[in-house]
Amino acid sequence: MSGIEQARKTAEGLRHSSGFGNEHSTEAVPGALPHGRNSPQRAPLGLYAEQLSGSAFTEPRARNRRSWLYRIRPSAAHPAFVRTDNGTLRTAPFTETVPDPNRLRWDPLPDPAPGTDFLTGLWTLGGNGDATRRTGMAVHLYSADSSMRDRVFSDSDGELLIVPERGGLLLRTEMGLLAAGPGQVALIPRGVRFRVELLDSTARGYVCENYGQPFVLPDLGPIGANGLANARDFLAPVAAFEDREGPVEVVNKFCGNLWSATYGHSPLDVVAWHGNHTPYVYDLRRFNVMGTISYDHPDPSIFTVLTSPSDTPGLAGVDFVVFAPRWLVGEDTFRPPYFHRNVMSEYMGLIEGAYDAKAGGFVPGGGSLHNMMSAHGPDRATFDRASAAELKPQKIDDGLAFMFETRWPVTATAQAAGSDRLQRGYDDVWQGLSRNFRP
Repeated sequence: MSGIEQARKTAEGLRHSSGFGNEHSTEAVPGALPHGRNSPQRAPLGLYAEQLSGSAFTEPRARNRRSWLYRIRPSAAHPAFVRTDNGTLRTAPFTETVPDPNRLRWDPLPDPAPGTDFLTGLWTLGGNGDATRRTGMAVHLYSADSSMRDRVFSDSDGELLIVPERGGLLLRTEMGLLAAGPGQVALIPRGVRFRVELLDSTARGYVCENYGQPFVLPDLGPIGANGLANARDFLAPVAAFEDREGPVEVVNKFCGNLWSATYGHSPLDVVAWHGNHTPYVYDLRRFNVMGTISYDHPDPSIFTVLTSPSDTPGLAGVDFVVFAPRWLVGEDTFRPPYFHRNVMSEYMGLIEGAYDAKAGGFVPGGGSLHNMMSAHGPDRATFDRASAAELKPQKIDDGLAFMFETRWPVTATAQAAGSDRLQRGYDDVWQGLSRNFRP
C-alpha cells in the first residue's frame, strides 16, 4: 500500500471530539488520564504529565488556553536546537520592502519541485506586526508533492490557520489526527507539534499565521444565540500516539527563524490529554450565512468565521472571513460587494469556482491584496452585469472565497513583490467604468 493510500485509509477512520473552546478530554489507552488532579505523584501507566500553555497563566478564564498532556517522554528530553535554512518562509517585521498602497493580485504558485513537503513548500506573501511582540499576522502559500517523513514542525511564533485549495492533508498532531481538504480549514495552535501527510499526489493552499491573540468565535450581538460558525461544528482530535524509536527531525519556528533538532523518538507520543488548547478542523460549508432579506449588501464582517481580538473592541488583529454558498434576494439592490475604501487591509483567496465580484483573473490558488484605504470593488464586467440584472432570488453556490482581514497594512515580501506571478495589469479591471452622470 502506498503512502497516500495508507494516509487516506487512516483519514477515513478518524474520530473526533466536537466543540470550539470546549474542555476536551480523551485517552487512547483506558486509564491514561488521571482523575481528580492534573499532576499526580505518579502519572498513570508510567506516563509524564506536562502542561502546554497557549496563554499566560493569569489571563482571564474565558481567554485562558492550556492542555494537560500525558506522554511517553516529556518534551524537555531533547537535544539542542540549531539554526536551519528558512527557505521561502519569512516573518514580521517585514522590512525588505515598503507597504504598497496599490491593489495587488497574484496568480497561483507553480507546481512544487519534486520532494517538496508542506514545510519546505511554505512561501510567504507578506504580513504585518512583530512576531517577537506577538502582534500581527502573516500570509503564506504552500505547495507540496510529498508527505513529511520523519519530520515534525511546531510554530512558537503563532497559530496556523491552514486553508487547503487543492489536495487533502492528514495532520498528525500531538493531540491526535485530523484531516482537512478543500472546503475545510485546520487550526493548529501555537507550539503544537504536527506532521503533514498528503492525501493526494499534490497539495496547495493558504496559511494565515496569527501572531496575536488566539482565534475565537466572534460575538453575535443582535444576531442572537445562533448563526455564523457554530461551535459544535469544530472538530478536535481524539488522543492517538506514536510509540516509535529512531531519528525524527523536529523543526521549531522561533522569532522568525527555523531551528532543528534530531530526536531519538517521535515527539507525537501523547497517550491522553485534556484541555482547550487543541487543533481543530472546520467545514466551511457548515457556516450559517446571515444576510439581507430586504435591501442592500451587508458589510463583509457578517461573514466572519474566526477573529483574533486586539486591545480595541471590534478592531481585529486578523479576521478570517468566508464567502460561502448563499442566497441573494435584496430588492432594488446592487447585489455584489459594493465599491469601498476600508481602514482594514484585506487579503482574499479563492478555493474553488469564481467570486461574484470578479469576472476574470481571480482564480483558485491565487489571491489579491487591498491595503487600507485602497479603493476596490466589482470590476467593470461585474458592475455592468449586476446593474442590469433581473432581481430575482439567486443562489450563489459556484464558488468558495475567503479573506484574511487585518487592522494593519500588509507589507509584501520581496519575493512576492518581485514575483512573476504578480499580475502587472490588475488595475485594468476597473478601466472603462464610464461616466453615467446625467444631471
